[in-house]
Order: sequence, then structure tokens, then C-alpha cells
Amino acid sequence: MQLTVNGTVHEVDVEDDMPLLWVLRDELGITGPKYGCGIAQCGACTVDMNGVAVRSCQVRAGDSAGANVVTIEGLGSPEVPHAVQAAWIEHQVAQCGYCQSGQIMQAARLLAFNPAPTDAQIDAAMSGNLCRCGTYPRIRTAIHAAAAALREG
Repeated sequence: MQLTVNGTVHEVDVEDDMPLLWVLRDELGITGPKYGCGIAQCGACTVDMNGVAVRSCQVRAGDSAGANVVTIEGLGSPEVPHAVQAAWIEHQVAQCGYCQSGQIMQAARLLAFNPAPTDAQIDAAMSGNLCRCGTYPRIRTAIHAAAAALREG
């Protein structure tokens, strides 16, 4: 099956019911999305699939055939980070860092649909992404900063 990941078309030979997370990590060597719970409850595996934040541990490879998938590796680069990535660095959001790629991908999708979210809207959108280190106040601050940067262009 064909899968476009971070702008590159890949041909993968996997079972239809293999989770997208394993295709990304084991077949394509893309390690940004993390395995956290395997039941779509923690958000560590969040990726953008056709413009929607999805939990890649629960998306079947067969359902992602032909899709456009963006992982943290395709969101920005060290030289030109996405506004959310830059805000994460500026506000020192990460502690252990394990959940951060999923947090950033979820936040980027939030801002794509809502360029000026309130605290309540941020909390609602990010509620499915768990941070065991408890950096939620910094996450909210960084999302507000990224939103302002994106609005300023």
C-alpha cells in the first residue's frame, strides 16, 4: 500500500490491520510518534492524518492507505521550526519529553482550526494528551504564544 508521510510517498508491505504507529516506527523508522498506552488514551502517538489529529496506535494501516500523514518530523525543522515547536522551546515545556511530539501535533491541529483559543478551548482540545510530568500550565502558555506568533505571521 502507498502512504505519504511528511511529504514522501512510501510503498509498504504490511498487513491491513497493523497499527499505523508500527508502520511509522518499525517500517519507516519514524520515531517521533511514541507508544504510550496502545488504546488511544494518552496521545503520545498523535499524528496529523489528512488534517485531523489521530492516535496512530488505533489507526489501521489499511485505513491510512493513500492518506497524507504528518509526524513531528514533518511539522517543522530545527532550522525553521513550526510556531508550536518554537513556543515549546521558548517556554521550556518539556521535562521528560516522552509525550511532547503528540502534544505538539495536537496543539498544531488545534491552532489550524482555532487561531485564538481560550484557556477552556485549549484544555478541551488537549485533554486527550497526557503528560505524566504535569507540564500543563506551560503547555497552555506555549499554545497561546504559538497562536500569537501565527496570527502575526
